[in-house]
Amino acid sequence: MADKSTNNIELKVLVDRGSNKVIFIEPENDFLDVLFSFMTIPMGTIIRLARKHSDPVVIGCMNNLYTSVENIDEQKFWIDICKDMLLHPRNAADSHCNDLNLKLDDTEPRRYFLCPNLCKVLSYYCTYCPCSCLLIMNMEKSLSLRTSEDGSVFVKGQTSFTVTDDLQVIPPNSSASSVFTKLGLMDVDATEELTINIGTVEILNLLMCSLVSKTALTETLLKPQQDLKSRSTILNQAIHTESQMSGDSMNDEEDKISLNLVVSKSKKMVCYAEAGEDFVNLLFSFLTLPLGFIVKNMKNSSLKGCIRHLYQTIQDLDGQYMISDHHKKMLLDPKLVPGFCYYNSLLGIEETSYYYVGRTLTTDRSLCSSESDKLKVVGFCSMDLNAQGFLKRPAMFVVTDNLVVRPMSRIFELQVLTDLNVHVTDIEDQIVHVGKNEVLRLLLASFLCGSALTNTFVGDLSKPKQEQ
Repeated sequence: MADKSTNNIELKVLVDRGSNKVIFIEPENDFLDVLFSFMTIPMGTIIRLARKHSDPVVIGCMNNLYTSVENIDEQKFWIDICKDMLLHPRNAADSHCNDLNLKLDDTEPRRYFLCPNLCKVLSYYCTYCPCSCLLIMNMEKSLSLRTSEDGSVFVKGQTSFTVTDDLQVIPPNSSASSVFTKLGLMDVDATEELTINIGTVEILNLLMCSLVSKTALTETLLKPQQDLKSRSTILNQAIHTESQMSGDSMNDEEDKISLNLVVSKSKKMVCYAEAGEDFVNLLFSFLTLPLGFIVKNMKNSSLKGCIRHLYQTIQDLDGQYMISDHHKKMLLDPKLVPGFCYYNSLLGIEETSYYYVGRTLTTDRSLCSSESDKLKVVGFCSMDLNAQGFLKRPAMFVVTDNLVVRPMSRIFELQVLTDLNVHVTDIEDQIVHVGKNEVLRLLLASFLCGSALTNTFVGDLSKPKQEQ
């Protein structure tokens, strides 16, 4: 149980003494809520938190994307806040996560303001209502959250779950014999029960380990001093995807982004790309995506860590153990925060919707009688981010295979070729068009490996060229 005065959670841990590994833990719901909340955290926040870790974890090319945003001059962005949106992305479930007993994200909670005339608009700060009334939107409301009687955030009631070393959550209705057999628990005398108190440091370690290790609890609870660098970089691998995004079949009407790839003919690899701001906007928007959205779309792609196990067990968990279907969907199909993100239809992720029902502000559609209760988010900034993107236009950038992004520079391009030991006589240009399927592959490649452009496009480059 959590000790709110010291921000600790107490865990009962069963350990195999011989191998010094965690067999399983029996946590209270406060720990499960924190564990499940991993799915709602945006990638940019995870990268920022990873830097606080004693041994920073490298997550594919995502670290390079984050550093690229830091290094690009603010003058390249439409407004200053665009850069902050990427470096400190907002969690659409932050109102729920603020009630967790252990919080990783230190971002200030959002505030919500309505028009006193109850126009169908919502703002995150006091501003003039855009409707004909022109009143100041100064009616502050808190987002209504459904919680269980004991104050749990996602998981309902005092339920005794079992969590394995690789973060599989076993519900209490599973038979003891099947659980013990599954865990290979043969010699009870070789086990030892421990009581371990964990805080935010251990929770951060658990999040990092879930991305790079199949024994996340052991690494977190029994070997916290072990160097993570040996397993920090997710190794290059082929990216296999089976798109789950709606309408992802290609058609002539689909808006595609044109990209010029500079390819090494002998090494059959993408050295770098010459890209406009539309492609870089898309890349940078990966930092705003919640972890659960990425894991959801991984499908058959493998990962060194066990975060996929956690997602799968939430998916398989009987609805009776969750506070509501809305809470479960919040974890399995997390959304973007309107006004804080660049929404691009190629990604296939939705924005959160807000509803005002019976003087209650909520994101739960099931509480509404009709779509007429839906509010429009207004007045966040002076330009339409969805129309413009994060960056000023027109602009050109160089994007390396591992997603280092720099403003257009021939000197930088030559430096990339030198670093890759590729001679200028060995390169050729290839024009590709990025649609929904390519975007999904690129997203997963940027999360899973260190050569995102090659993993995404090298198969397409081997096909015969078609006349344009």
